[in-house]
Amino acid sequence: MSPSPRVRLTVAQALVRFLSAQYTERDGARHRLIAGTWGVFGHGNVAGVGQALLEYADAMPYHQGRNEQAMVHAAVGYARQLNRLSAQAVTTSIGPGATNLVTGAALATINRLPVLLLPGDHFATRPADPLLQQLEHPSGADITVNDALRPVSRFFDRITRPEALLASALQAMRVLTDPAETGAVTLALPQDVQAEAYDWPEEFFAERVWHVRRPEPDPAELAEAVRLLRGARRPLLVAGGGVHHSEAEEALKALVDVTGIPVASTQAGKGSLRHDHAADLGGIGHTGTAVADALAREADLVLGVGTRYSDFTTASGTLFQHPDVRFVNLNITAFDAHKLAARPLLADARSGLTALTAALADHRVDAAYEAEYRAGKERWERVVAAAFDAEDDAVPTQTQVLGALDAVVGDTDVVINAAGSLPGDLHKLWRARSPRQYHLEYGYSCMGYEIPAAVGVQQAAPEVVVWSLVGDGTYLMMPTEIVTAVQEGLPVNLVLLQNHGYASIGGLSEETGGERFGTAYRYRAADGSFTGDPLPVDLAANAASLGMDVLRAKTVRELREALTAARASDRPTCVYVETDPAATAPPAEAWWDVPVAAVSGREAALAARERYDRRVTARRHHL
Repeated sequence: MSPSPRVRLTVAQALVRFLSAQYTERDGARHRLIAGTWGVFGHGNVAGVGQALLEYADAMPYHQGRNEQAMVHAAVGYARQLNRLSAQAVTTSIGPGATNLVTGAALATINRLPVLLLPGDHFATRPADPLLQQLEHPSGADITVNDALRPVSRFFDRITRPEALLASALQAMRVLTDPAETGAVTLALPQDVQAEAYDWPEEFFAERVWHVRRPEPDPAELAEAVRLLRGARRPLLVAGGGVHHSEAEEALKALVDVTGIPVASTQAGKGSLRHDHAADLGGIGHTGTAVADALAREADLVLGVGTRYSDFTTASGTLFQHPDVRFVNLNITAFDAHKLAARPLLADARSGLTALTAALADHRVDAAYEAEYRAGKERWERVVAAAFDAEDDAVPTQTQVLGALDAVVGDTDVVINAAGSLPGDLHKLWRARSPRQYHLEYGYSCMGYEIPAAVGVQQAAPEVVVWSLVGDGTYLMMPTEIVTAVQEGLPVNLVLLQNHGYASIGGLSEETGGERFGTAYRYRAADGSFTGDPLPVDLAANAASLGMDVLRAKTVRELREALTAARASDRPTCVYVETDPAATAPPAEAWWDVPVAAVSGREAALAARERYDRRVTARRHHL
């Protein structure tokens, strides 16, 4: 038998060529798996992966980033927009470039979104030890800063020999394309190994198609789920991000139309039903709607679909209060399917929902229950309208900014946010009109995500209008990829709200006895506190200096005009508005556990602890 043909390439060249031949397939549609590579170059990757990307520029698109964490955020936004069927890679140098990946990797893994990380590493052969930016660890010479990526990666390997890439690259692709395992995948690449030559078997570079499966539910688990749903008097469906990842929105609607079961959504699942569907109750949990949380407290059966039940969803274990409440969790991941002592329905979301619809074709919730939640939805719509309503000449509050945006966006526009007080207002109030319109990163709630994610979403869907909503606090964390948007001609829209500090944490601080300490962007007063005049920072000028067109709005009328102009523009555009700090958002309808100081000499902390002790008694374990 003749040996397989071989081709001599560096490790980096082989990896780039391999990645360019990987595809996914689901439901007969094929997608490029690694559609491009982000990179900031330094001595740890410039002569290896950098040279390889130049060598194979026709096969692997390169995107120039400005910050390593931001590049991961952009890749995550890209993958989410494309339902995890296509992803991007990120290459960095060693040292700070590599450790800057950790936050982005954690975000990707927590949100179950695929991204391939290719950090440089120190010399495998150690001719110079230590080299520039190398961590020297007294307990192990093989420890590098890249080991910090192990706990935040779904798969990790350090490629210390060329031939090790053959097996490891395939394992990396397996994890990236596995809907139950996906997240950040890290291949750490020692800089000398990147440039080392090897005779590679030609079949390593053959085109590969990775089938993204849709597992069907087990018949016994399905029968038990159907039995529980038929016996429930007050069932509630909680839609999580898995509905979107599975493209199961139509299957969800079919189940709801047949059974009349109402739907409440997590931050990741919002938009699973259009906001104007009679059974869509909006958000659930600490930032949920009054109608959704009221039904959750009295639900005797909760059907969770593609949710991991974070503390915001469960109101830190205080939300589901019916004494006999039971859970059925439809999830592709066993780890999540068994949460809250649920009866698991381990399956793809679309496959599972389709099976449930067929089995419940002759079943519908009681008419009185349906009338109850529809009336609750109508009451909440009046709350939303009141929060959005504003006089034309008024300085807008934050919720009125959302109302102005709601009046301007189209059905397929994408609205991106991640941290601060905006996620709560959006979860309660936003009227999602399509599955991908509501893009909230709340698994990690990472400040700085919004702008780079908008770049990634715009790359994935150049035909849609993309809005990145940021407050001044999160803008200052990571405006770097504005430059990338300008360079690439990506017409992302940035809505920048100036409220002079961390509004969300300021409110939380006040609630928990912290008296808003350290949350305002102001000069120091005579007593040393940050209670002086607002800082003379011009963030609009900063955005303009990075290349954006900037539209300043002072009133509600000017804001609507600016948003309309931004949506029509083919340039990256910032709409800047200084908001009225008045609280116009409806209050939280459920609790969130943030422990309060058990002892204190300050009255505010003592009062907060008294409130905390009352609330914590409502927590329960579902067994």
